[in-house]
Amino acid sequence: MRVLSGIQPSGALHIGNYCGAIRQYIALQEGNDAFYFVANYHALTSVRDAELLRRYVFDVLVDLLSLGIDPEHATLFVQSDVHETTELAWLLTSVTPMGWLEKCVSYKDKVQQGLPAEHGLFAYPVLQAADILLYDADVVPVGQDQKQHLEITRDIAERFNHVYGDVFRLPKPYILDQVAVVPGIDGRKMSKSYQNTIEIFDEPAVIRKKCKKIVTDSTPVEAPKNPDTCPLFGLYKLFAPAGDLAEVERRYREGGMGYGEMKTRLADAIIEHFAVARERRAEWVAHPTRVAEVRAAAAERARRSARIVLDRARVACGMD
Repeated sequence: MRVLSGIQPSGALHIGNYCGAIRQYIALQEGNDAFYFVANYHALTSVRDAELLRRYVFDVLVDLLSLGIDPEHATLFVQSDVHETTELAWLLTSVTPMGWLEKCVSYKDKVQQGLPAEHGLFAYPVLQAADILLYDADVVPVGQDQKQHLEITRDIAERFNHVYGDVFRLPKPYILDQVAVVPGIDGRKMSKSYQNTIEIFDEPAVIRKKCKKIVTDSTPVEAPKNPDTCPLFGLYKLFAPAGDLAEVERRYREGGMGYGEMKTRLADAIIEHFAVARERRAEWVAHPTRVAEVRAAAAERARRSARIVLDRARVACGMD
């Protein structure tokens, strides 16, 4: 089964990215033909500093390698290294009705958040369709809130196939087993746009400082607390050592567990969870030529696969 997914290089990866998607990408690379890419074409809608974008791309590659994406088991490449992507995007654009794009929730949301209403943002779903269809993906890991993106990809593929013949495989969604919401330090969903994140590879001192800032109510130490509705406990259970979770939950419900102690436990758990990955990351950063070699080899594999699909599409619509 071929699995495909991409991650935008728009800033440091945070623990919400990890819990919501990355840990499952790592699991899916075993026994499948996994293609994962750094979506730097997509990042152009929000990152307009060339040097910063280059750094983000490198950082995301290194982060994913350090967390466990294995170049021997998965093809980890950079979107712009596969030039076939943009050509296929144009072929797909030629059959995509404007009305489909106008209905996309993500475009409306981002414009409301302050991003300019530019064509790149508007046509984002077509480029995303090219990303997916170019590799004959069987499944695409998505969160429940991202299903519309894949539905549009399937619609575009079906329309192209209707006009030109059977060219594209229709991918299916693989709904990620996400926690409902990974809370940020302000209680809202963890997101770069809210500036409420805890980065995976923050220094331990920074992680401790951020955990201390997590918003809580004024319930006193001795009072019982409901772990089911507490964002702080919600974060803790994502990283808590198995033997500790039951005891902490009991103390939460009975009373006697203060938020200060809980924040310390959370910081310790996060730091320990990523300790090995942090060591691996230091090793990758110290040898950037190894990162470049992984990138180049993956680009070659990705382009070989992409060329097969693009050639089918070119022949179908008379561009050969």
